[in-house]
Amino acid sequence: MPAFYSSKLIRLIALSCSALCLSAELHAECSRVINVPVSATGLSVITAGEKIHGIFPDLLRRLGEKNACSFAFTSVPKARVAAMFEAGNSDMMLASIKTPRRDEFGIFFPMVSIRATLISIATSRPAISNFKDVLKQSDMHLILVRGFDYGPEYQRLIDELNKQARVSFESEPLSVARLLKLRPTSATIMAPSIFTGELQADSRVEDMLGKLRFEPLDELAWSYSGSYLSKTALTQADREKLAKMLEQAGQSGEAWRAYQKVYSPEVVKISIRPLSAQ
Repeated sequence: MPAFYSSKLIRLIALSCSALCLSAELHAECSRVINVPVSATGLSVITAGEKIHGIFPDLLRRLGEKNACSFAFTSVPKARVAAMFEAGNSDMMLASIKTPRRDEFGIFFPMVSIRATLISIATSRPAISNFKDVLKQSDMHLILVRGFDYGPEYQRLIDELNKQARVSFESEPLSVARLLKLRPTSATIMAPSIFTGELQADSRVEDMLGKLRFEPLDELAWSYSGSYLSKTALTQADREKLAKMLEQAGQSGEAWRAYQKVYSPEVVKISIRPLSAQ
């Protein structure tokens, strides 16, 4: 065979092998079922007995069907979700805010930008715009979700409120909503999308919709909300495959469009943005 044709044949075989290898990589299955503990988080994650759905689980299931990956969702308290992830006992953490502590244990993939605010029953009290104002409001008790973390300044606020016996914790956002209904002078801090999502999903607190006051605080800036992949629980191959799935989902804006469909324009305007607006 002439050297010219031999060289062309070798290059053709090499290109064909490369294409086959790329195809195999793109369509490779996850090596096992991916373990995803979750807790109720507004309409982002809805837990109803053994049924788990919402924006993030539904998105993950669609991605799994396209990419030959299966996910096992289990419902646990919010604080336990974080503890399991940090201990390397779960593969993913959904509907999470990016924080320095969580970055130690996982790789973060943003889906939307989100902002937490002070949330209370609307009254004629003076406006609150920062943590200093919260501390000055001596008759205000904060009811927070154990396991929610909005950064170092948020943690320092909790420390100060603890010293004044002005903070308590609940395991889920719904419990916070029910207590806030009973104690109108109290308040909470979380993303309005999470809080109003709980109200929309539960008739016991649904009547609070339209009676709330959302106050952005200087120390609570816009941050990313998305999913973490464990640095230790997953194999490198599974982590890389899941990373590609999550990157594509974030870039597509699918989660942002889902938020727009289920939340009121008021809630979207004050607390949710597409990644492109960050």
